[in-house]
Parts: sequence; structure tokens; C-alpha cells
Amino acid sequence: MAVSSNSFVSFTHGSLSQPGRLSQPLPSPSLSLPGSRSLSLKLTHRSNSALHCSLNIPDSTDKDTPPIETRFPAFPTVMDINQIREILPHRFPFLLVDRVIEYNPGVSAVGIKNVTINDNFFPGHFPERPIMPGVLMVEAMAQVGGLVMLQPEGGGSRENFFFAGIDKVRFRKPVIAGDTLVMRMTLIKLQKGFGIAKMEGKAYVGGDLVCEGEFLMATGRD
Repeated sequence: MAVSSNSFVSFTHGSLSQPGRLSQPLPSPSLSLPGSRSLSLKLTHRSNSALHCSLNIPDSTDKDTPPIETRFPAFPTVMDINQIREILPHRFPFLLVDRVIEYNPGVSAVGIKNVTINDNFFPGHFPERPIMPGVLMVEAMAQVGGLVMLQPEGGGSRENFFFAGIDKVRFRKPVIAGDTLVMRMTLIKLQKGFGIAKMEGKAYVGGDLVCEGEFLMATGRD
């Protein structure tokens, strides 16, 4: 039975028809609602052979709750797109990091990619169901890793950076237009003498893991 908030519902039950009798209180059953909420029903049997059910549900609209467009703060900005462009050599249409929201020098970085229907890969992947290609998710994660490795703390320079390999990559959920891809890259091992770094990457949308894997980065010096 579907009911609306603060509503009064009546329904007829022929077997309880007893004309001429006064209203009688009936047992008050409970109704389970979604979200682990319970509802108490107050039933009264009246002489017109109807069961009257009054619902006392709090109004779901809280006047003290701010509107949704002002409720959630924006991601912080540790590096904006201009600072990212000063570090990464990539340019349109292959620069896949829009902002860095967390950075631990020589350890890790968290970057975001705002996935929009205007991204140039959507017309072909796929016209009827726009899904971000998995290889570009991996590339975006590698670019976040590059932001760690191209800093002096990572042992590299801003001139030489190569994506050397990937391992154990898994795609958990599709990423579609309108999503915000949040990517964390963490340095696991760095061999400065060989200019090789191993990193762990995980990407999320709305807190759900969508991609993960291990990355090899090759760095160099001026």
C-alpha cells in the first residue's frame, strides 16, 4: 500500500460491518517503510462499515536543511589546471587530470577528472552509451602518478617521464558522462639509480572503486 506524507487513508472492509454500533478502537498494527522507518497506524471502526487509517508521518522537508545545490562543498584545490600544465607535458586532447585535491610530496597524489559528454572519445565509445574507455582511465591515473614522480621529491625531473608498464589492472564499474573520477596514486617503491618507480593506483566514482592496478613509471634526470 502506497501512502503519502501526512495523509488520511480510509478503506472498506465488508466483514467488519456492524451498523448501529459506535466507533470502536482496533489494534494498531505497524507498517515498515523504506529506510528502516516504521509507521504506526491508528485504526478506528465506525458505524459506516469502514476502517479509517490515520497516518502520522513527519514531513520529509526539513526547513533547516539547506538546498542540495549548497549542501555539498567542492573538492579542495591543491594544484589547479594551470599548475598541472606546468608539470605534465600532456595537452588537449590527452591531458586527463583537471585538478589535484591532495598531494603528499614523494608519496602520493589524488587527482580528479571531470568526465563530460563533450570529451572527444564519447562520439565513438559508444554513440548510444557513452562510457569512458578503460585505457584512458589507466592513462589518467598514470598522469596523476606522473605528478608525483616529476617533482624533485620523486627523484625525477619535469622533462623526462615515461609510462613503463601496468599490472593487475581491474575495471570494476563503468565510468560514464557526468561522473567525477577521483584517482589516488601511491608510491610503493622507487629505485633512483635505475629511474624506475612502482605505484599503486585506485580510481573511484562516488566512493565506489571503479579501477585499480599497479603501475611502473620510468623517470630521468636533466
